[in-house]
Amino acid sequence: MASSAVTVRVFSLNCWGIRYLSKQCAERYAMIGDFLSSGEHDIVLLQEVWSEKDFLGLKKKLAFSHPHSHYFKSGVIGSGLAIFCKHRIHDTFLYRYSLNGYPYMAHHGDWFGGKAVGMAIIQIGSLTANVYVTHLHAEYCRDKDSYLPHRVVQAWELQQFIRHTSAGADAVIVGGDLNMHPQDLGTRLLMSYTGLKDAYLETSQFDGCEDGITLIADNPFINKKELIPFEKGIRIDYILFKGSPKSEIRCDFMSTTKGSIPEKPFPFSDHEALMADLRLTPLASQETRHDKSSQDSGKVAELVDTLTEARTEVKVGLHCAERMRYTATRTGIMGLALLILELAIAAVPWLALGTEQSFPRTSFYLLAALCCAILITTFLLYVFYTMELKSLQGAEDQMRLAVGSLQERLRGVSVDHTPLRKPPEGEEPSTFDTEE
Repeated sequence: MASSAVTVRVFSLNCWGIRYLSKQCAERYAMIGDFLSSGEHDIVLLQEVWSEKDFLGLKKKLAFSHPHSHYFKSGVIGSGLAIFCKHRIHDTFLYRYSLNGYPYMAHHGDWFGGKAVGMAIIQIGSLTANVYVTHLHAEYCRDKDSYLPHRVVQAWELQQFIRHTSAGADAVIVGGDLNMHPQDLGTRLLMSYTGLKDAYLETSQFDGCEDGITLIADNPFINKKELIPFEKGIRIDYILFKGSPKSEIRCDFMSTTKGSIPEKPFPFSDHEALMADLRLTPLASQETRHDKSSQDSGKVAELVDTLTEARTEVKVGLHCAERMRYTATRTGIMGLALLILELAIAAVPWLALGTEQSFPRTSFYLLAALCCAILITTFLLYVFYTMELKSLQGAEDQMRLAVGSLQERLRGVSVDHTPLRKPPEGEEPSTFDTEE
Protein backbone atom coordinates (compact mmCIF):
# COMPACT_ATOMS: atom_id res chain seq x y z
CA MET A 1 0.00 0.00 0.00
CA ALA A 2 1.21 3.48 -0.85
CA SER A 3 -0.69 5.03 2.04
CA SER A 4 -3.50 4.28 4.41
CA ALA A 5 -7.10 3.99 3.28
CA VAL A 6 -9.47 6.95 3.44
CA THR A 7 -13.17 6.64 4.27
CA VAL A 8 -15.54 8.98 2.44
CA ARG A 9 -19.14 9.31 3.59
CA VAL A 10 -21.52 10.14 0.73
CA PHE A 11 -25.06 11.48 1.13
CA SER A 12 -27.56 11.65 -1.74
CA LEU A 13 -31.15 12.91 -1.68
CA ASN A 14 -33.85 14.04 -4.07
CA CYS A 15 -35.16 17.01 -2.06
CA TRP A 16 -38.49 17.47 -3.90
CA GLY A 17 -37.99 21.21 -3.50
CA ILE A 18 -40.63 22.84 -5.68
CA ARG A 19 -41.43 26.14 -4.00
CA TYR A 20 -45.13 26.77 -3.31
CA LEU A 21 -46.03 23.32 -4.71
CA SER A 22 -44.13 20.74 -2.63
CA LYS A 23 -45.59 20.09 0.80
CA GLN A 24 -43.73 21.56 3.81
CA CYS A 25 -40.92 22.64 1.49
CA ALA A 26 -39.35 25.28 3.77
CA GLU A 27 -39.65 23.08 6.86
CA ARG A 28 -38.04 20.13 5.09
CA TYR A 29 -35.12 22.23 3.86
CA ALA A 30 -34.57 23.35 7.44
CA MET A 31 -34.55 19.71 8.55
CA ILE A 32 -32.11 18.75 5.81
CA GLY A 33 -29.80 21.61 6.74
CA ASP A 34 -29.87 20.73 10.44
CA PHE A 35 -29.14 17.09 9.68
CA LEU A 36 -26.21 17.80 7.35
CA SER A 37 -24.70 20.52 9.52
CA SER A 38 -23.54 17.83 11.96
CA GLY A 39 -20.70 17.22 9.50
CA GLU A 40 -21.01 13.45 9.38
CA HIS A 41 -20.90 13.35 5.58
CA ASP A 42 -17.97 14.34 3.40
CA ILE A 43 -19.84 14.66 0.09
CA VAL A 44 -23.49 15.73 -0.22
CA LEU A 45 -25.28 15.27 -3.55
CA LEU A 46 -28.72 16.88 -3.83
CA GLN A 47 -31.32 16.81 -6.58
CA GLU A 48 -34.49 18.86 -7.16
CA VAL A 49 -33.17 21.95 -5.40
CA TRP A 50 -35.14 23.99 -7.92
CA SER A 51 -34.78 27.36 -6.22
CA GLU A 52 -31.37 29.00 -5.96
CA LYS A 53 -32.62 30.75 -2.82
CA ASP A 54 -33.03 27.37 -1.15
CA PHE A 55 -29.49 26.44 -2.22
CA LEU A 56 -28.13 29.67 -0.75
CA GLY A 57 -30.03 28.96 2.47
CA LEU A 58 -28.41 25.53 2.71
CA LYS A 59 -25.03 26.99 1.80
CA LYS A 60 -25.27 29.46 4.65
CA LYS A 61 -26.30 26.76 7.12
CA LEU A 62 -23.55 24.38 5.96
CA ALA A 63 -20.80 27.01 5.73
CA PHE A 64 -18.78 25.43 8.57
CA SER A 65 -19.48 21.74 8.03
CA HIS A 66 -19.23 21.84 4.20
CA PRO A 67 -17.34 24.98 3.18
CA HIS A 68 -17.17 24.06 -0.51
CA SER A 69 -20.30 23.93 -2.66
CA HIS A 70 -21.59 24.41 -6.18
CA TYR A 71 -25.03 24.88 -7.74
CA PHE A 72 -25.47 23.68 -11.32
CA LYS A 73 -27.63 26.07 -13.34
CA SER A 74 -29.53 24.89 -16.41
CA GLY A 75 -32.88 25.15 -18.16
CA VAL A 76 -35.72 27.51 -17.32
CA ILE A 77 -35.87 26.83 -13.59
CA GLY A 78 -32.44 25.22 -13.16
CA SER A 79 -31.11 21.68 -13.13
CA GLY A 80 -31.92 21.25 -9.43
CA LEU A 81 -28.45 19.75 -8.86
CA ALA A 82 -26.18 20.84 -6.01
CA ILE A 83 -23.09 19.53 -4.30
CA PHE A 84 -21.67 20.30 -0.85
CA CYS A 85 -18.26 19.03 0.13
CA LYS A 86 -15.71 19.13 2.93
CA HIS A 87 -12.91 18.86 0.36
CA ARG A 88 -12.05 21.69 -2.00
CA ILE A 89 -13.81 21.59 -5.37
CA HIS A 90 -11.14 22.23 -8.00
CA ASP A 91 -13.29 22.17 -11.13
CA THR A 92 -16.91 21.70 -12.21
CA PHE A 93 -18.74 21.01 -15.44
CA LEU A 94 -22.38 20.55 -16.42
CA TYR A 95 -23.72 18.54 -19.34
CA ARG A 96 -27.37 19.02 -20.23
CA TYR A 97 -29.13 16.04 -21.77
CA SER A 98 -30.18 16.54 -25.39
CA LEU A 99 -33.63 15.04 -24.77
CA ASN A 100 -35.78 15.77 -21.74
CA GLY A 101 -39.50 15.37 -22.34
CA TYR A 102 -41.91 17.71 -24.08
CA PRO A 103 -42.60 21.40 -23.39
CA TYR A 104 -46.36 20.98 -23.84
CA MET A 105 -46.43 18.39 -21.01
CA ALA A 106 -46.33 21.25 -18.52
CA HIS A 107 -47.99 19.24 -15.75
CA HIS A 108 -44.94 16.94 -15.71
CA GLY A 109 -42.48 19.81 -15.82
CA ASP A 110 -39.35 17.81 -16.69
CA TRP A 111 -38.64 19.81 -19.85
CA PHE A 112 -38.51 23.07 -17.91
CA GLY A 113 -36.07 21.64 -15.38
CA GLY A 114 -33.18 21.16 -17.77
CA LYS A 115 -32.19 17.68 -16.56
CA ALA A 116 -28.42 17.26 -16.62
CA VAL A 117 -25.36 15.68 -15.02
CA GLY A 118 -23.00 17.80 -12.97
CA MET A 119 -19.38 16.91 -12.35
CA ALA A 120 -17.02 18.13 -9.63
CA ILE A 121 -13.34 17.27 -9.35
CA ILE A 122 -12.13 17.06 -5.77
CA GLN A 123 -8.93 15.97 -4.04
CA ILE A 124 -9.28 13.31 -1.35
CA GLY A 125 -5.88 12.85 0.24
CA SER A 126 -3.53 11.82 -2.56
CA LEU A 127 -6.39 10.73 -4.83
CA THR A 128 -8.31 12.72 -7.43
CA ALA A 129 -12.02 11.90 -7.44
CA ASN A 130 -14.59 12.76 -10.07
CA VAL A 131 -17.96 13.19 -8.36
CA TYR A 132 -21.13 13.21 -10.45
CA VAL A 133 -24.68 14.16 -9.49
CA THR A 134 -27.58 13.65 -11.89
CA HIS A 135 -31.34 13.45 -12.25
CA LEU A 136 -32.99 11.67 -15.18
CA HIS A 137 -36.48 12.05 -16.62
CA ALA A 138 -39.26 10.63 -14.47
CA GLU A 139 -41.32 7.57 -15.34
CA TYR A 140 -44.99 8.51 -15.01
CA CYS A 141 -46.55 5.32 -16.37
CA ARG A 142 -44.81 1.96 -16.29
CA ASP A 143 -47.10 0.30 -18.83
CA LYS A 144 -47.22 3.15 -21.36
CA ASP A 145 -43.97 4.99 -20.83
CA SER A 146 -43.79 7.57 -23.63
CA TYR A 147 -40.56 8.95 -22.13
CA LEU A 148 -38.62 5.69 -22.26
CA PRO A 149 -36.64 6.57 -25.44
CA HIS A 150 -35.67 9.89 -23.84
CA ARG A 151 -34.52 8.19 -20.64
CA VAL A 152 -32.51 5.60 -22.61
CA VAL A 153 -30.76 8.38 -24.53
CA GLN A 154 -30.09 10.17 -21.24
CA ALA A 155 -28.54 6.99 -19.80
CA TRP A 156 -26.43 6.65 -22.96
CA GLU A 157 -25.23 10.27 -22.72
CA LEU A 158 -24.57 9.85 -18.99
CA GLN A 159 -22.31 6.85 -19.49
CA GLN A 160 -20.51 8.64 -22.33
CA PHE A 161 -19.97 11.72 -20.17
CA ILE A 162 -18.65 9.66 -17.25
CA ARG A 163 -16.32 7.56 -19.41
CA HIS A 164 -14.84 10.48 -21.31
CA THR A 165 -14.37 12.79 -18.31
CA SER A 166 -13.12 10.26 -15.76
CA ALA A 167 -10.22 8.80 -17.72
CA GLY A 168 -7.67 10.57 -15.52
CA ALA A 169 -9.53 10.17 -12.23
CA ASP A 170 -8.37 7.86 -9.45
CA ALA A 171 -11.93 7.33 -8.21
CA VAL A 172 -15.43 7.88 -9.57
CA ILE A 173 -18.49 8.53 -7.40
CA VAL A 174 -21.99 8.95 -8.86
CA GLY A 175 -25.13 9.83 -6.95
CA GLY A 176 -28.61 10.80 -7.97
CA ASP A 177 -32.16 9.96 -8.93
CA LEU A 178 -31.94 7.85 -12.09
CA ASN A 179 -35.70 7.18 -12.21
CA MET A 180 -34.88 3.65 -13.36
CA HIS A 181 -35.27 0.28 -11.67
CA PRO A 182 -32.10 -1.83 -11.19
CA GLN A 183 -32.98 -4.14 -14.10
CA ASP A 184 -34.23 -1.44 -16.48
CA LEU A 185 -32.55 -1.02 -19.84
CA GLY A 186 -31.01 2.35 -18.99
CA THR A 187 -29.53 1.08 -15.73
CA ARG A 188 -27.99 -1.96 -17.40
CA LEU A 189 -26.59 0.24 -20.16
CA LEU A 190 -25.01 2.64 -17.66
CA MET A 191 -23.56 0.00 -15.36
CA SER A 192 -22.21 -2.38 -18.00
CA TYR A 193 -20.59 0.31 -20.15
CA THR A 194 -18.90 2.28 -17.35
CA GLY A 195 -18.07 -0.56 -14.95
CA LEU A 196 -19.72 1.33 -12.08
CA LYS A 197 -20.73 -0.67 -9.01
CA ASP A 198 -23.96 -0.28 -7.06
CA ALA A 199 -23.27 0.58 -3.42
CA TYR A 200 -26.40 -1.28 -2.29
CA LEU A 201 -25.28 -4.50 -3.99
CA GLU A 202 -21.62 -4.16 -2.98
CA THR A 203 -21.96 -3.04 0.65
CA SER A 204 -20.78 -5.22 3.50
CA GLN A 205 -23.56 -3.97 5.83
CA PHE A 206 -26.89 -2.38 5.08
CA ASP A 207 -29.42 -0.63 7.28
CA GLY A 208 -32.47 0.78 5.59
CA CYS A 209 -35.65 0.02 3.71
CA GLU A 210 -36.32 -3.49 2.54
CA ASP A 211 -34.61 -4.27 -0.79
CA GLY A 212 -33.03 -0.82 -0.68
CA ILE A 213 -36.16 0.85 -2.03
CA THR A 214 -36.01 4.64 -2.07
CA LEU A 215 -39.61 5.45 -2.97
CA ILE A 216 -41.62 3.70 -0.27
CA ALA A 217 -45.38 3.35 0.05
CA ASP A 218 -45.29 4.39 3.73
CA ASN A 219 -43.94 7.84 2.90
CA PRO A 220 -46.72 10.38 3.67
CA PHE A 221 -45.82 12.42 0.57
CA ILE A 222 -46.30 9.46 -1.77
CA ASN A 223 -49.48 8.65 -3.65
CA LYS A 224 -49.67 4.85 -3.36
CA LYS A 225 -51.59 4.61 -6.64
CA GLU A 226 -48.48 5.85 -8.47
CA LEU A 227 -46.49 2.86 -7.18
CA ILE A 228 -48.83 0.22 -8.59
CA PRO A 229 -47.97 -2.64 -9.19
CA PHE A 230 -45.09 -2.23 -6.69
CA GLU A 231 -46.87 -2.34 -3.35
CA LYS A 232 -43.84 -1.77 -1.11
CA GLY A 233 -42.10 0.75 -3.34
CA ILE A 234 -39.31 1.03 -5.90
CA ARG A 235 -35.57 1.63 -5.95
CA ILE A 236 -34.68 4.45 -8.33
CA ASP A 237 -32.02 6.40 -6.37
CA TYR A 238 -28.42 5.20 -6.42
CA ILE A 239 -24.90 5.74 -5.18
CA LEU A 240 -22.45 4.24 -7.66
CA PHE A 241 -18.67 4.06 -7.55
CA LYS A 242 -15.64 2.80 -9.42
CA GLY A 243 -11.93 2.59 -8.69
CA SER A 244 -8.94 2.69 -11.01
CA PRO A 245 -5.49 1.11 -11.37
CA LYS A 246 -4.33 3.65 -8.77
CA SER A 247 -7.01 3.02 -6.17
CA GLU A 248 -9.47 0.47 -4.88
CA ILE A 249 -12.94 1.38 -3.59
CA ARG A 250 -15.15 -0.69 -1.35
CA CYS A 251 -18.47 0.09 0.31
CA ASP A 252 -18.23 -0.79 3.99
CA PHE A 253 -21.67 0.42 5.04
CA MET A 254 -24.81 1.79 3.43
CA SER A 255 -28.08 3.02 4.87
CA THR A 256 -31.27 4.80 3.87
CA THR A 257 -33.85 6.76 5.79
CA LYS A 258 -37.07 4.90 6.56
CA GLY A 259 -39.81 7.44 6.06
CA SER A 260 -40.42 10.01 8.78
CA ILE A 261 -37.39 11.24 10.69
CA PRO A 262 -37.29 10.53 14.45
CA GLU A 263 -38.81 13.37 16.49
CA LYS A 264 -40.05 14.98 13.26
CA PRO A 265 -43.61 14.92 11.88
CA PHE A 266 -42.59 14.15 8.29
CA PRO A 267 -39.58 12.89 6.26
CA PHE A 268 -36.93 14.87 4.39
CA SER A 269 -38.63 14.30 1.04
CA ASP A 270 -40.86 11.98 -0.95
CA HIS A 271 -37.62 10.07 -1.71
CA GLU A 272 -35.48 8.37 0.90
CA ALA A 273 -31.96 9.63 1.52
CA LEU A 274 -28.99 7.37 0.74
CA MET A 275 -25.79 7.27 2.80
CA ALA A 276 -22.72 5.21 1.95
CA ASP A 277 -19.31 4.79 3.57
CA LEU A 278 -16.79 4.31 0.76
CA ARG A 279 -13.25 3.18 1.61
CA LEU A 280 -10.65 4.43 -0.86
CA THR A 281 -7.34 2.57 -0.77
CA PRO A 282 -4.43 3.91 -2.85
CA LEU A 283 -2.46 1.17 -4.59
CA ALA A 284 1.33 1.21 -4.63
CA SER A 285 1.48 -0.10 -8.18
CA GLN A 286 -0.73 -1.65 -10.79
CA GLU A 287 -1.52 -5.20 -9.92
CA THR A 288 -0.82 -7.80 -12.55
CA ARG A 289 -4.04 -8.70 -14.25
CA HIS A 290 -4.81 -12.32 -14.96
CA ASP A 291 -6.07 -13.41 -18.33
CA LYS A 292 -9.80 -13.03 -18.30
CA SER A 293 -10.47 -13.19 -22.03
CA SER A 294 -13.37 -15.60 -21.66
CA GLN A 295 -14.95 -13.50 -18.93
CA ASP A 296 -14.35 -10.29 -20.90
CA SER A 297 -15.89 -11.80 -24.04
CA GLY A 298 -18.97 -12.71 -22.02
CA LYS A 299 -19.29 -9.15 -20.76
CA VAL A 300 -18.81 -7.78 -24.28
CA ALA A 301 -21.51 -10.11 -25.62
CA GLU A 302 -23.87 -8.97 -22.88
CA LEU A 303 -23.09 -5.36 -23.67
CA VAL A 304 -23.81 -5.95 -27.37
CA ASP A 305 -27.23 -7.36 -26.44
CA THR A 306 -27.92 -4.38 -24.17
CA LEU A 307 -26.90 -1.89 -26.87
CA THR A 308 -29.03 -3.70 -29.46
CA GLU A 309 -32.01 -3.46 -27.12
CA ALA A 310 -31.28 0.22 -26.56
CA ARG A 311 -31.10 0.86 -30.32
CA THR A 312 -34.47 -0.82 -30.72
CA GLU A 313 -36.01 1.44 -28.10
CA VAL A 314 -34.46 4.53 -29.66
CA LYS A 315 -35.86 3.49 -33.06
CA VAL A 316 -39.31 3.28 -31.46
CA GLY A 317 -38.84 6.84 -30.30
CA LEU A 318 -37.73 7.83 -33.81
CA HIS A 319 -40.90 6.44 -35.38
CA CYS A 320 -43.02 8.21 -32.77
CA ALA A 321 -41.24 11.55 -33.35
CA GLU A 322 -41.61 11.19 -37.12
CA ARG A 323 -45.30 10.50 -36.73
CA MET A 324 -45.78 13.50 -34.45
CA ARG A 325 -43.85 15.77 -36.82
CA TYR A 326 -46.01 14.57 -39.72
CA THR A 327 -49.14 15.32 -37.68
CA ALA A 328 -47.86 18.82 -36.89
CA THR A 329 -47.06 19.41 -40.57
CA ARG A 330 -50.48 18.23 -41.71
CA THR A 331 -52.24 20.36 -39.10
CA GLY A 332 -50.18 23.38 -40.15
CA ILE A 333 -51.09 22.89 -43.80
CA MET A 334 -54.77 22.70 -42.86
CA GLY A 335 -54.44 25.93 -40.86
CA LEU A 336 -52.69 27.63 -43.79
CA ALA A 337 -55.39 26.46 -46.21
CA LEU A 338 -58.10 27.79 -43.89
CA LEU A 339 -56.31 31.13 -43.64
CA ILE A 340 -56.00 31.40 -47.43
CA LEU A 341 -59.70 30.57 -47.79
CA GLU A 342 -60.58 33.24 -45.29
CA LEU A 343 -58.46 35.82 -47.11
CA ALA A 344 -60.20 34.86 -50.35
CA ILE A 345 -63.58 35.45 -48.71
CA ALA A 346 -62.36 38.81 -47.42
CA ALA A 347 -61.26 39.80 -50.93
CA VAL A 348 -64.74 39.25 -52.45
CA PRO A 349 -66.14 42.70 -51.50
CA TRP A 350 -63.09 44.37 -53.06
CA LEU A 351 -63.51 42.47 -56.32
CA ALA A 352 -67.28 42.95 -56.47
CA LEU A 353 -67.69 46.71 -56.16
CA GLY A 354 -70.43 47.84 -53.84
CA THR A 355 -70.98 44.45 -52.28
CA GLU A 356 -71.05 44.41 -48.49
CA GLN A 357 -69.23 41.76 -46.48
CA SER A 358 -71.82 39.22 -45.40
CA PHE A 359 -69.40 37.41 -43.08
CA PRO A 360 -69.60 38.72 -39.46
CA ARG A 361 -66.47 40.71 -38.66
CA THR A 362 -66.10 39.33 -35.14
CA SER A 363 -66.22 35.74 -36.34
CA PHE A 364 -63.90 36.66 -39.18
CA TYR A 365 -61.26 38.06 -36.84
CA LEU A 366 -61.59 35.17 -34.40
CA LEU A 367 -61.14 32.66 -37.20
CA ALA A 368 -58.10 34.55 -38.46
CA ALA A 369 -56.60 34.55 -34.98
CA LEU A 370 -57.26 30.81 -34.70
CA CYS A 371 -55.54 30.16 -38.03
CA CYS A 372 -52.51 32.21 -36.99
CA ALA A 373 -52.34 30.40 -33.64
CA ILE A 374 -52.47 27.04 -35.43
CA LEU A 375 -49.68 28.08 -37.79
CA ILE A 376 -47.42 29.35 -35.00
CA THR A 377 -48.06 26.33 -32.76
CA THR A 378 -47.51 23.77 -35.52
CA PHE A 379 -44.35 25.57 -36.65
CA LEU A 380 -42.92 25.43 -33.12
CA LEU A 381 -43.91 21.78 -32.79
CA TYR A 382 -42.32 21.00 -36.15
CA VAL A 383 -39.06 22.61 -35.00
CA PHE A 384 -39.19 20.76 -31.66
CA TYR A 385 -39.88 17.35 -33.23
CA THR A 386 -37.10 17.95 -35.77
CA MET A 387 -34.68 18.62 -32.91
CA GLU A 388 -35.91 15.47 -31.16
CA LEU A 389 -35.40 13.46 -34.34
CA LYS A 390 -31.85 14.75 -34.72
CA SER A 391 -30.99 13.85 -31.13
CA LEU A 392 -32.48 10.37 -31.43
CA GLN A 393 -30.76 9.78 -34.78
CA GLY A 394 -27.45 10.94 -33.33
CA ALA A 395 -27.75 8.59 -30.35
CA GLU A 396 -28.75 5.69 -32.62
CA ASP A 397 -25.76 6.33 -34.90
CA GLN A 398 -23.41 6.37 -31.90
CA MET A 399 -24.89 3.11 -30.62
CA ARG A 400 -24.54 1.53 -34.06
CA LEU A 401 -20.85 2.41 -34.19
CA ALA A 402 -20.37 1.10 -30.64
CA VAL A 403 -22.07 -2.20 -31.52
CA GLY A 404 -19.84 -2.60 -34.57
CA SER A 405 -16.72 -1.98 -32.49
CA LEU A 406 -17.81 -4.45 -29.81
CA GLN A 407 -18.64 -7.10 -32.42
CA GLU A 408 -15.13 -6.72 -33.85
CA ARG A 409 -13.73 -7.31 -30.38
CA LEU A 410 -15.83 -10.45 -30.07
CA ARG A 411 -14.57 -11.79 -33.39
CA GLY A 412 -11.01 -10.78 -32.53
CA VAL A 413 -10.79 -8.88 -35.80
CA SER A 414 -8.46 -5.91 -36.05
CA VAL A 415 -9.35 -3.86 -39.09
CA ASP A 416 -6.64 -1.57 -40.52
CA HIS A 417 -8.25 1.65 -41.69
CA THR A 418 -5.00 3.18 -43.07
CA PRO A 419 -5.70 4.45 -46.61
CA LEU A 420 -3.72 2.89 -49.45
CA ARG A 421 -0.93 5.01 -50.90
CA LYS A 422 -1.58 6.34 -54.34
CA PRO A 423 1.16 5.36 -56.88
CA PRO A 424 3.06 8.16 -58.66
CA GLU A 425 1.48 9.52 -61.82
CA GLY A 426 2.23 7.40 -64.86
CA GLU A 427 3.26 4.40 -62.76
CA GLU A 428 1.05 1.34 -62.55
CA PRO A 429 0.60 -0.26 -59.13
CA SER A 430 2.75 -3.38 -58.81
CA THR A 431 1.03 -6.67 -58.21
CA PHE A 432 3.81 -7.51 -55.77
CA ASP A 433 3.21 -4.45 -53.54
CA THR A 434 2.31 -5.47 -50.03
CA GLU A 435 -0.90 -4.18 -48.52
CA GLU A 436 -0.59 -1.36 -46.04
